[in-house]
Amino acid sequence: MYEQNPWWKDKQLLSQDPDFKKWSESRVRWIPDLLEQLKLEPFSLTFVFGPRQVGKTTLVKLAIERLLRTQNPKAILYYRCDRLSDYRELDRVLQAYLDLKRAEGIETAYIFLDEITFPKEWYRSIKYRIDTGELAKDVLVLTGSWSLYLRGETETFPGRRGHGQDITLHPLSFREFLRVVNPKLYKNLGELNSLRPVQIWESCLRSAPWLDELNEAFLAYTRCGGFPLAVKSLLTEGEVSREAKDAFLSSFLSDLIKLRRSEGLAKRVLKAVIEKLPSPMSLNAVATEFEIGSHKTVFYLLELFEKMFVAKNLYFLDPAKLLEVYRKERKVHLTDPLLYAVFSEWCMTRMPPESALVESVAATHLARRYRVGYWRNGTEIDVVLPEAGLGFEIKWGERAEVRKKKVGKIRETITLTKNEFRREPLAVPLSSFLASLRLTFP
Repeated sequence: MYEQNPWWKDKQLLSQDPDFKKWSESRVRWIPDLLEQLKLEPFSLTFVFGPRQVGKTTLVKLAIERLLRTQNPKAILYYRCDRLSDYRELDRVLQAYLDLKRAEGIETAYIFLDEITFPKEWYRSIKYRIDTGELAKDVLVLTGSWSLYLRGETETFPGRRGHGQDITLHPLSFREFLRVVNPKLYKNLGELNSLRPVQIWESCLRSAPWLDELNEAFLAYTRCGGFPLAVKSLLTEGEVSREAKDAFLSSFLSDLIKLRRSEGLAKRVLKAVIEKLPSPMSLNAVATEFEIGSHKTVFYLLELFEKMFVAKNLYFLDPAKLLEVYRKERKVHLTDPLLYAVFSEWCMTRMPPESALVESVAATHLARRYRVGYWRNGTEIDVVLPEAGLGFEIKWGERAEVRKKKVGKIRETITLTKNEFRREPLAVPLSSFLASLRLTFP
């Protein structure tokens, strides 16, 4: 415990913490937008979700750095839980810290438990300490990946969250990517906080003078995505490093082992996702074509990949009701461009064509903030946002065919193009749209 909290001796020793040191000494670094969203108000139990290698630990260490400016260093506990076997060992750690807290006369503690899902039945210790009132004036921040969603472990705390939040840390969006790789260009962008067509038009028009630069940056983003290691290697080496790819794949395979899922079946389903992109998939057809055995296995793995933050399922939407029709074919997108590079190599298949990859980036960006689906009946709307009554078509050609399209309760369809602006029907460049679209809140 003392080794993981060097600031207890001297707050300046945070600079020697391995995670903080790695971040501070990196030639390329940034502060996640979600740091501003992390409210540290007692009492609270906050969960930080996200895929492996996305920077959850860095987010926590940056939060600790801010707290050290105003708080007693011993009021801040960080503990990495991946070496704890079960809730009993976790409880011993908590008891040792609570003894220290009482001895120091600390009223409010800030307790960060990283990779909380490793100890078996970890929630038993946390729940017990909350119920006894020992943490009534404290702030708890717990980080984890797939199992917090998969096992429904966060649902075991009804009425015990206080001011707590659920925060999902995604890889960098294209807008955040621009802030890192081209801050000068980023400062010239508008900020789109809603999807009102007039605001989309005005915001994208503002960035028109920099469209060539935006498209160049966007194509770079489709190569590396938003995972920190991939972004850093692209900027320092000019390409995504083998280290960045291997780090993600190793984490993914490690999770499959923990879940006791077949690596071979996972590989076949991911190969299907890549090769079918961006067309809708029939689970029965995938099971037959890729020799998986049963459509139920395909269904289960696609749902699992979504909970692991690897894939996003887009279901057919009935335009009259704007409700998902689960029996129909679904579209499946990987959640970050890096994953197409990683899994294409692993599955020994080709990368999707550029137009398909571009549609995938657009769909998964919108899915971070909105409920999404698609519609198809002779013609197609690539992404539908039912709450907004909006559709988006992605046309990644030198000349885009832009047509007015209204189906049922889908009141308007916006075309996202490579280069074209058009007021009516509305069409704007995809790179301008995603560069303006804010996906996190202050």
